[in-house]
Amino acid sequence: MGPRKRPSSVTAVRHLQSNPKLFVLDSNVLMHDPTSMFRFQEHDVYIPMVILEELDNNKKGMSEVARNARQASRFLDEIVSSAISDINEGIPLQPHGSKSATGRLFLQTDAISSDLPMGLASGSADNQIIGVVKFLHETYQNRTVTLVSKDINMRIKARALGLAAEDYFNDKVLEDTDLLFSGIQELPADFWDRHGKEMESWQQSGSTFYRVSGPLCASFLLNQFVYLEHDKPFYAQVKERSGKTAVLQTLKEYTHHKNNVWGITARNREQNFALNLLMNPDVDFVTLLGQAGTGKTLLTLAAGLMQTLEHKVYSEIIMTRVTVPVGEDIGFLPGTEEEKMTPWMGALEDNLDVLNKTDNSAGDWGRAATLDLIRSRIKIKSLNFMRGRTFINKFLIIDEAQNLTPKQMKTLITRAGPATKVVCLGNIAQIDTPYLSEGSSGLTYVVDRFKGWNHSGHVTLQRGERSRLADYAAEVL
Repeated sequence: MGPRKRPSSVTAVRHLQSNPKLFVLDSNVLMHDPTSMFRFQEHDVYIPMVILEELDNNKKGMSEVARNARQASRFLDEIVSSAISDINEGIPLQPHGSKSATGRLFLQTDAISSDLPMGLASGSADNQIIGVVKFLHETYQNRTVTLVSKDINMRIKARALGLAAEDYFNDKVLEDTDLLFSGIQELPADFWDRHGKEMESWQQSGSTFYRVSGPLCASFLLNQFVYLEHDKPFYAQVKERSGKTAVLQTLKEYTHHKNNVWGITARNREQNFALNLLMNPDVDFVTLLGQAGTGKTLLTLAAGLMQTLEHKVYSEIIMTRVTVPVGEDIGFLPGTEEEKMTPWMGALEDNLDVLNKTDNSAGDWGRAATLDLIRSRIKIKSLNFMRGRTFINKFLIIDEAQNLTPKQMKTLITRAGPATKVVCLGNIAQIDTPYLSEGSSGLTYVVDRFKGWNHSGHVTLQRGERSRLADYAAEVL
């Protein structure tokens, strides 16, 4: 009797029901999100042999891609080494990842030859993967075989050959960023008529509180701002919510000069909302979104200086940002960590100039002395050395946060120790990091995950206050 013939990796798929889809993963998906193989619920995942080669070629180094390649390899090792039955029959994913991953993992165990058009070079890894997808598509016509890749050109090539191909969407927090929580809700004109029948109101610590009941209260989130702009403007913040009952607290008016923050007053409604969050010691985490010139950095620095130097709430301000260049990189920079970060902190210098000019009575010498004092209290740190640190009693500003991945954002926010406030600033329309989109940015991620927590707040700033030129440029360019 001859040796028992081993069934091919895809022959076993025939025995499975025809309902689950078969997703062929590209290496860039695994290097973008190592847990991606567990994200396809009841569907099966197929990994061609060339993908393992690409993971191996990219595993060296300290970059995010290299770390993800190593993690993906560890997951595959754990799954394959636990296989009880023949590897060709598929390995259940559920014991190793999410409970919703009820599909199986298939690895290519036999050479697959597929006729590709003459224009596609057979030596290219991308074309080998397309060849595998084509073979699976022709062999299993009762199943939907789909290539999942973050490489746009590879998806175009696959579709041109009549194969199904799609982007990896699971890392996107939201399908449409227009649905992103803005932190602000306009109340209807008849709000008091519908919600003020059994209203209670009281005063405490200089604010007025209103307990209102009605259908709209169920949609409110904690620390969300609500406003009415009719005959008498009403600006408030949701402080409590239970079923169809909510408690609204009136805001401190930072548009008035007597409530100025380091000489800065709010120029519009959203800036007033932002300052109410930045100056509130009970709010530990603030996110500010807005296009260029809406005042994100200026308001945050003013609030940080006021609470650090005047109120002594925090011991110092720490500022960091992702060092992703807009154009060509200028190479290595000399000096200490702080000196290397200085060219990236032009926004800090520009805003300090504005804040330092607010004190008209001090004169040039007084302003110079104030600037030295301010600079001694502001520390500029690089993201590269953040892991393992704990910031106690600090005002931490993360600028250009839209360029951070959700994992990097988690690393940064978990640095916060007791009495530390974290402020994330960014504009999701200006992402410079490769493979990050508006939907998968770390800033979008934290805005969505933190909404409704009673120690966090978010405001999307709308109106540019930089200059008429900047506003017009942002609108028409």
